[in-house]
Amino acid sequence: MSYSQRPVKIKDRLAEMRAKAALGGGQQRIAQQHAKGKLTARERIDLVLDEGSFTELDAFVLARPTELIPDDERVMGDGVVTGFGRIGGRVAYIFSQDFTVFGGSLAEAHAQKICKVMDLAVKTGAPIIGLNDSGGARIQEGVVSLGGYADIFLRNVLSSGVVPQISAIMGPCAGGAVYSPAITDFVVMVRDTSYMFVTGPNVVKTVTHEDVTLDELGGADVHAHRSGVAHFEADDEVSCAALLRRLVGFLPSNNLDPAPIVATEDAPDREDAALDGIVPTASNKPYDMKEVIRRVVDDEDVLEVHEGWAQNIICAFARLDGRSVGVVAQQPMILAGVLDIDASVKAARFVRFCDAFNIPLVTFVDVPGFLPGTAQEHAGIIRNGAKLLYAYAEATVPKLTVITRKAYGGAYDVMSSKHLRGDYNVAWPSAEIAVMGPEGAVNVIYRDEIAKAKDPDQRRTQLVGEYVERFANPYVAAAHGYLDDVIEPRETRPRLVAALRSLASKRDANPRRKHGNIPL
Repeated sequence: MSYSQRPVKIKDRLAEMRAKAALGGGQQRIAQQHAKGKLTARERIDLVLDEGSFTELDAFVLARPTELIPDDERVMGDGVVTGFGRIGGRVAYIFSQDFTVFGGSLAEAHAQKICKVMDLAVKTGAPIIGLNDSGGARIQEGVVSLGGYADIFLRNVLSSGVVPQISAIMGPCAGGAVYSPAITDFVVMVRDTSYMFVTGPNVVKTVTHEDVTLDELGGADVHAHRSGVAHFEADDEVSCAALLRRLVGFLPSNNLDPAPIVATEDAPDREDAALDGIVPTASNKPYDMKEVIRRVVDDEDVLEVHEGWAQNIICAFARLDGRSVGVVAQQPMILAGVLDIDASVKAARFVRFCDAFNIPLVTFVDVPGFLPGTAQEHAGIIRNGAKLLYAYAEATVPKLTVITRKAYGGAYDVMSSKHLRGDYNVAWPSAEIAVMGPEGAVNVIYRDEIAKAKDPDQRRTQLVGEYVERFANPYVAAAHGYLDDVIEPRETRPRLVAALRSLASKRDANPRRKHGNIPL
């Protein structure tokens, strides 16, 4: 007997079960969710995935029976919607916690559903996206809930560098639950409705006597601007879903696929005369490096990562000749583009992500050095600055570097220099490459001579000019082969496109080992 010939009751039963599963915690709780300015788990999935592409898995799963959870409180799906669909035509796996069921709390069946889609994502080589909205571990299931978190953490770690992992925080995420998003590649938070913290305001008040609100402790603005936990923040859930789709568009599906290529009408040989005058004549005057990046990449399309945190360095996705690239650049408008602890950590993590997923790196350098001072030294600028050095040295993807102005001291080495296996390193004529700035160098080298001069200021100025002519220019580095060329700024885009094309078949490898020991 075919399905169409079966009794109506059987077909009605299936439709009834599906409708019941789709309701989650029921209409009343859905209304409460909407009243908070939040969407339901399924509404969120529909926004993230291509229309009509979602295939649900485990819709009929029930919570494990316990003495504290009567049968009539066990809801199909157990507080999380899981499955797969497409984003821009490419497969992606997704789970979306349902706050209308036990507050989205994680328990045994809930965790097993998440683990299943994570395992499928790795097996099939597709991104995994988690939409988090949960009150934490389900108390009624005790230690089993904690075990569920650990099962997810393990998969986060084993999936790292294999498939992209993206977490969107769309409600509460507290306690042990925060460590799964923290291990993933990117965290997106929604202003006013999402928060993350290890211990809540009540515990903080008990232990430290601080009065703090949810937003002050772990809201989107806090984590996007102060802690660096959030890579992106969105004004609402609709813009959050759009951001997730845009981000996935820059990423390969897995670590074996090349970076995606998107057709563009932006000519690969396009020059931009405005770049010739963008760097001020005075070396202590700032300019906007974001403007440089926009003028070089395809269609001025740039997706900045960690835009609000460690703003003295820029990390962003863009495209060159249609191919996704990761851009790292100093921002002279913030702290003169100096490298400090936060900037080093921010860039190091971004570089390692790009390297893991075959995304070429384009680095724009204007760095006066590492930030001096007892605060930085005592907080570990040596250890943290070394992370960025390690990341660039370890990376085997194509590495293209443009020195626009300053490249002083150890920071010159760190920023994707030829010595760290940079593939194509060029400089603008305005570049100053030296152990330190001309003024500082002259004060050290010619201290006695300046002190004895009839006009110390005039002699210092003269010596600075001589030092710049002899040392602080790109031609000395080019003479040693540390630069492949000195180029006119307007030529930057066509030069980078040509180099990227030539490096498309690059093959490089590190020594065989279990893994390195990055100075964490």
